[in-house]
Amino acid sequence: MFSFLLLTITVFGQTKAVTIDTMIRRTNRMGLFSGNILVMDGGKVVYKNAIGFTNVSKKEPLIEDYRFHIGSIAKEFNAVGIMMLQEQGKLSIDDKVSKFFPELPAWANKVSIKNLLQYTSGIPDVKWKTVKGDADNIADLMKLQQLDFEPGTKYAYNNNNVFMQRRIIEKITGLPFNKFVEEKLLKPAGMSTAVIDPDDNTPLMAKSYTNEGKQGPLIYPITGWVAVTLDDFYKWEQALENFKLISPASTKILVTPFGPDKQCGLGGGTMDGNKLVFHKHDGSSVYYQALVVGSPLKGRTVILMTNNRQNNIFDIDNAIQNILDGKPYSQPKRSILADFQKQLDTLSGEQVLVFYKDLKAKHPNEYGFDSESTLNEIGYSLMNAKKLDDAIVVLEYNTTLFPTSGNVFDSLGEAYYNKGDKAKALLNYKRSLKLDPTNGAAKAIIAELGK
Repeated sequence: MFSFLLLTITVFGQTKAVTIDTMIRRTNRMGLFSGNILVMDGGKVVYKNAIGFTNVSKKEPLIEDYRFHIGSIAKEFNAVGIMMLQEQGKLSIDDKVSKFFPELPAWANKVSIKNLLQYTSGIPDVKWKTVKGDADNIADLMKLQQLDFEPGTKYAYNNNNVFMQRRIIEKITGLPFNKFVEEKLLKPAGMSTAVIDPDDNTPLMAKSYTNEGKQGPLIYPITGWVAVTLDDFYKWEQALENFKLISPASTKILVTPFGPDKQCGLGGGTMDGNKLVFHKHDGSSVYYQALVVGSPLKGRTVILMTNNRQNNIFDIDNAIQNILDGKPYSQPKRSILADFQKQLDTLSGEQVLVFYKDLKAKHPNEYGFDSESTLNEIGYSLMNAKKLDDAIVVLEYNTTLFPTSGNVFDSLGEAYYNKGDKAKALLNYKRSLKLDPTNGAAKAIIAELGK
């Protein structure tokens, strides 16, 4: 009886691996994934693979030993570093930035370390077009006279929050940030292949590229970016899940964002007492994109790293999770934004909708028309380009397609808020909160607008 049961589990496990492999290879053949993948379940490897190419020439295939930039997930290292220093009594996350850098302008008296961790500081983003290094960015912050908003009242994801965390770590420890990461984080976590700020001479470093033949740079304007292999990425996730570096209490702070669908120090997650039961964090940079999804109670971890960003890693993860759970899965589809960004950038909101409907009629099964994220993604792209009226048209239509989603009304509320239309912003945030009572960010903004 025992032997039969063991055989059944083994065969079932093989079936899952084969199904995942079939899905991944099909996604690769469609030009929708180049990268490295690790799937753990029950604490065992279900699937591990490298598929695609190391750079834009497409001559050298990837192998599992390659390192990838992981975008915003690399911000976990400074966040964990901050909490380590709090546990050591060397700082409090309620401390203001001015405590460590009194030479900064008056804005530093208002911004706390917690604001930096939750991206609620109001500090404007890095001036990417002119900043060539850390010194340039410090000079810009020294000139800054006004925050974008009152700290703690609004969420705005940008890299100056991360930059200041790294500088605070340096100030307290007396170590360059990269040295701190190597000695206090990578080594204790058992990570032997990770590198910080790789360059063109770094061996086994995947280079990001587009399907149009453009290769992205490895060196970024501000420093402190950790690049990892699959094995080291998994070791880092295990260090977090097993509280090897920081306590459950500190971890809870780093997985609790300002509001739903917002990022925090570790992205987002769920704690049950002193146990981490879920952890999810994504990152993108140039043409890299990465995702880690951990379910510790299941012994399950999914890691995806790509050097050919197609904005579909969540779809790939959803397929993998369903396969692991023995459920039907959807084959990942193409991203409208990824395929047509240049064309969409030239269109008005109404023209975007015409384009969307025409594409849906001609290619109903090729793109993610059944997902709210498709138009939401386009809407945020328009918002980022300061085309607020066009973004509102697109996001308004998305609420008619997905009227039970609190997230789509939250996005529309944000667009109206950015435009300065407080009445319509309030209306949509209230709709969002009614559909999703856990939306803390909506509660905060409703309170602000109610004043």
